[in-house]
Amino acid sequence: MEELFGGRERHSPDGFGHGLSAHRGSSGISTEMNITENLRQLGIVVPPAPGAVAAYEPWVRSGDWVFTSGQLPWRDGVMAYAGRLGAELTVEQGYQAARLCALNALAQLQAAAGGDINRVRRLVRVEGYVHCAAGFRGHPQVLNGASDLFNAVFGARGAHARLAIGVSDMPLDAAVQITVTAEVDEPSQ
Repeated sequence: MEELFGGRERHSPDGFGHGLSAHRGSSGISTEMNITENLRQLGIVVPPAPGAVAAYEPWVRSGDWVFTSGQLPWRDGVMAYAGRLGAELTVEQGYQAARLCALNALAQLQAAAGGDINRVRRLVRVEGYVHCAAGFRGHPQVLNGASDLFNAVFGARGAHARLAIGVSDMPLDAAVQITVTAEVDEPSQ
């Protein structure tokens, strides 16, 4: 199945056409896929949303737009991946760090959706910052850890624009940091 994204045709992210022939929300992307059920089928458990580590909010909402703060590779309150890609860490470790950041972003989106991840209408943009040594050029491969997770979880709703930047230093020596912008339906009152 194909759909138009960014002026070009795109095949279904999961290869099965999930979401491409069902009901489409105001964004033109299917909203029929049950994300909670998909997470269960994928064996993914969304962790508790990490709290802020400084003077900011983990996420903010403006209408249907939700913006997450930078999500780090926390696992059970511990920085799971610290160090620089191309020095202390491999591309595969960076990929896993980005995936963990994406899991934490899912937790923030779920919190913004009043606990119902199915209220996420679509991911719009992912910004990724890779803590790396001079000369490292594998930023896209590292950040695929986040993009691959989002596409698997959300199907067509997970298709997003992305920014990949390498940085020489990172808060708490984190290997990767991502932010997410998404359209999220308001929780019922």
